[in-house]
Amino acid sequence: MELQQLGALALFAFVSTFTPGPNNIMLMTSGANVGFVRTIPHMLGVTFGFALMVILVGVGLMGLFNHYPLSHDILKYLSLSYLLYLAVKIATSGKAAEKENFTPLNFFQAASFQWVNPKGWSMALTAVSVYSSGSHWWEMTLIAGIFIAANIPSVSFWAAAGTQLQRWLTTSTRVKGFNISMALLLLVSTLPMLG
Repeated sequence: MELQQLGALALFAFVSTFTPGPNNIMLMTSGANVGFVRTIPHMLGVTFGFALMVILVGVGLMGLFNHYPLSHDILKYLSLSYLLYLAVKIATSGKAAEKENFTPLNFFQAASFQWVNPKGWSMALTAVSVYSSGSHWWEMTLIAGIFIAANIPSVSFWAAAGTQLQRWLTTSTRVKGFNISMALLLLVSTLPMLG
């Protein structure tokens, strides 16, 4: 990979990880409901789960999708269904003080979520198809490393933004309104995948 291509990949990783999407909406919701520290396992799961996904997509899954296009469509609609389920859970979670009503994702749940995240699939497939010359392990590891470097400040920013909202989320009405808004934004973030 040439230096110019590496710079373009870094810019793509930075922009794509910072823009709103299912991961960032869920991180902000978690930060707002349970705080930054309790959201750290979720943040790490997103960061390292996505990096693993990039490597695995690069070394094999693209070939599967190219050979069996229906498998990609099936995965897309399963992913969208799961996001709908998550949106309902977020919308119906209770007041922030009632921490038992909102359970943040743990590391493995967040890492596993990457496999049903439509934006994540789009990012991984784009990164591998545009910025790699083949399915070499070292190249996929480099791409994954760049996404780890971009994801750390991104997930931290979104969880911290949610945490800052705790000052405003002092009544059950505000919390409910926030959670419903975040659930709707999560659903809106999937609209590009319906086309």
